[in-house]
Amino acid sequence: MSNILHSQDAPAQDHPSARPDVLAHVAGNVRALRTERGFSQDALAAQAAVSRRMIVGIESGEANVSLSTLDRLAHALGVSFSRLVRPPEMPDNSRIDSLAWRGASPDSRATLLGTVPAAREAELWTWSLGAGETYPAEADAADWHEMLYVKEGVLTVEIEGAEPKRVVAGDFLIFTSDRPYLFANHETATVCFIRNVVF
Repeated sequence: MSNILHSQDAPAQDHPSARPDVLAHVAGNVRALRTERGFSQDALAAQAAVSRRMIVGIESGEANVSLSTLDRLAHALGVSFSRLVRPPEMPDNSRIDSLAWRGASPDSRATLLGTVPAAREAELWTWSLGAGETYPAEADAADWHEMLYVKEGVLTVEIEGAEPKRVVAGDFLIFTSDRPYLFANHETATVCFIRNVVF
């Protein structure tokens, strides 16, 4: 998973359906988990292969952060991705319903709906991409899978080394995400889809 979480100062009118700010939860969760594990900011930065400046920005709630950086932080802290982004009082198997990514178009956003345990975890998302919008993602571990169901519009999925796959409304696609991939909307209308990430 990659790309940027929305910032706290984003105008509310841009995303009327936005849920509580994920970055606010991330800031408190990272700080609490780091302290609980006895890590300094420098130690966590080294463990997660990010800069100390990034850790400071995340913990203050001021930094935009990529979803892939959050994956690395979760791994370094020994927790799931959803543990970092959900409100701290929320149990593991519950509704999260938080906006986690937005693109350049106001029609492009991703909301993490909730998670359940799998081998490690499964995540349920709603996504939309405005006309011409793309979402690039880094390669995941070999045992990660993406399950997509298109509700409206046409989604193109480009997986490194493979032919692009065009998924129309009512159709689905399942693939292993062990290579970089891209979600793209090459059409003139917004595409809306459900995304399950299983790992």
